[in-house]
Amino acid sequence: MFLQFKREVEHVLKAALDKASYEHRALELETSEHADITSRIAFSLAARYRKPPAVIADDIVRNISIPPANRTLISEVAAMGPYINFYVSDSFLNATLERIKAGNTVDVDKRDTKIIIEHTSANPDGPLHIGHLRNAIIGDTLARVLKRSGYRVETQYYVNDMGRQVAVAVWGVSRFGLNTDKKGDHAVADAYIAANRMLESDATYQSEVEALMKRYETGDEAVMKRYEEAVQRCLAGIKASLHRLNIKHDLFVFESRFVRTGDVARIIEELKRKGELKYEGSAIMLQLEGIDKELVIQRRDGTSLYTTRDLAYHRWKSARCDRMIDVFGKDHELVSQQLRKALILLGVKVLPEFVIFEFVSLPSGSLSTRAGRYISADELMDKIEERAYEEVDKRRSDLSEDKKREIARIVGIGALRYDMVKVSPEKHMIFDLEEALDIEKKGAPFVQYAHARACSILRVARDEGITVPESADLSLLRADSEVALIKKLSTFEYVLENAARELKLHPVARYARELAELFNIFYKNCPVLNADEELRAARLVLVECTMRVLHDVLSVLGIEAPEEM
Repeated sequence: MFLQFKREVEHVLKAALDKASYEHRALELETSEHADITSRIAFSLAARYRKPPAVIADDIVRNISIPPANRTLISEVAAMGPYINFYVSDSFLNATLERIKAGNTVDVDKRDTKIIIEHTSANPDGPLHIGHLRNAIIGDTLARVLKRSGYRVETQYYVNDMGRQVAVAVWGVSRFGLNTDKKGDHAVADAYIAANRMLESDATYQSEVEALMKRYETGDEAVMKRYEEAVQRCLAGIKASLHRLNIKHDLFVFESRFVRTGDVARIIEELKRKGELKYEGSAIMLQLEGIDKELVIQRRDGTSLYTTRDLAYHRWKSARCDRMIDVFGKDHELVSQQLRKALILLGVKVLPEFVIFEFVSLPSGSLSTRAGRYISADELMDKIEERAYEEVDKRRSDLSEDKKREIARIVGIGALRYDMVKVSPEKHMIFDLEEALDIEKKGAPFVQYAHARACSILRVARDEGITVPESADLSLLRADSEVALIKKLSTFEYVLENAARELKLHPVARYARELAELFNIFYKNCPVLNADEELRAARLVLVECTMRVLHDVLSVLGIEAPEEM
């Protein structure tokens, strides 16, 4: 309902500006602590019309005409100094609950826009670690937000099966074998780490790795078979880890396909014709306007590089979507700039948008797969689930062992996912599992508990033979905590719209926390089951609507909503 209210505000404000003869561009609407929607437009108009903002705001308000109460969601409008404040009507509050009760928590239209999101794309040389987790969780949550906002979304994992790191892993598997008792990605990592140690101790082995890379690129069948075995084993383990996180990619795209089809060779030839090139021996580098560092597009030995294959991949993607979004770590910021400039040079019409995230670490410090100093995603998930189990076991001795483990899994993975998106991606974060699981810190367990509490109220009501009525006198819900909760329910669609437009996820996490907080205040101040019959009926509707939106926002965050904790 909030988007409908906002559209009404836009309509009456535009009409008032025209009536008062103020030319304008943006209406500068935003939510506020002092109103349901406020406009800052008077600030922008002040310099142009040489009047104080407060005078302009008063002038605009005098020209605003609000439709009759039965035809509008606006109750009143007032100038507060330079701000123009709009307030929702009682009909807005009632309509919000009626719509949610009917099963419509978000009012969005299907959009005829296909978006491809590439995320995770970790090298198949070992298990995911915490840095990969932030990438995967941001990418998956972004896909969920965009889908819920009406877009057609496809998620892709770009598999780097031709880089040097994978070649080292394949070489290591050939020399040291694979431990079949281990999860595939961990077994490949053991071989990769052992291979790196051998290469560091004796550089003469480097030529074997380089020969392996060249044979794979030229299509040597025996080498291709060795690659496939190592890469697929590693990917199977990575997919299993992602499954634990409630993440599934629609498509895995192997970079080798673009070499085999000749796409990479065509890209190189086209860049030779169109670009400003530099040569270092037989290596070819592309100088891009506005970027100091050249983009190497071909090695001295004639083999392609990841960046060249990435250009072919993006041109291939561009023909299959209306928008493409890449989730990259901060270390790929330069690459993203080079990639975009080179694609423009190639005449690609659909250019990538980038969500760049800063690194995440554990309190113990940084991680490195190459040196074998890392905590895998699996180990981290095991730790957080075990720690969650300790809390569940302490609080719920009445539950069966299986139920405790299930709740611990839901809470632990939820805490991990929530903490990865609650911080703006451009900020470095330290993931502390104790804080993530602390319900007082108001992370995922806090939101999940609010959902479980709503489910418990409804369950107790059913056990007592009380059902949520099809219709109730919703005008009874006018206590401060009731009104605040209803207004917060109404803004879910507004939060999603902004998140989809700005590709920012932390406001969605913040909304989930704030909704849980307001529900807890309502629960404390407004008895539900002990209220008189008419008020109880109305409050049960409010509890059910809150439960639905909490479930929906948790789902958008990729977090399960338990019915008991």
